[in-house]
Amino acid sequence: MANQMVSKVEDKVLILEREFNAPRELVFQVFTQAEHLKHWWGPKGWTVPVCHVDFRVGGVWHYCMKCEDKNQGDFYGMESWGKAVYREIVEPEKIVYVDFFSDAEGNEAPNMPSTIVTLEFIETENGTKVINRGEYASAEGLQQVMDMGMMQGITETWDRLSEHLASIQA
Repeated sequence: MANQMVSKVEDKVLILEREFNAPRELVFQVFTQAEHLKHWWGPKGWTVPVCHVDFRVGGVWHYCMKCEDKNQGDFYGMESWGKAVYREIVEPEKIVYVDFFSDAEGNEAPNMPSTIVTLEFIETENGTKVINRGEYASAEGLQQVMDMGMMQGITETWDRLSEHLASIQA
């Protein structure tokens, strides 16, 4: 199962699971600190030029992903802003936040679905299993982000996470 993502959809919930070859405390840390997130967040060919993390309950993570890969055609140069508001933090086991599409000022994007994300970090024989449970207000909201290519994006993002974990443990 290591490095292989498992996904399933249950009505308005998307559940993703993947095991990473790194200790739980480290995997938890790379989800919570800007200096790590800048290296792996987003699909291949995208960078994170803006990443502000206030990691506490009620705190906000505000970021911008930018496509730097000319081979991605119309996406090249595109910016995608996001904002998360932390609801629950249990180090190093669990993070719950509400995830929004936003603009550069952090205003939520109208007509785009928000997600309640629950991340669980579970120690395994080989490292850490991350379970990402994304709950949308409706099955239609989930379908909207799936139609935008979210599965490819999250797969590439978690591939980059795996590479980042390997590079900082080398």
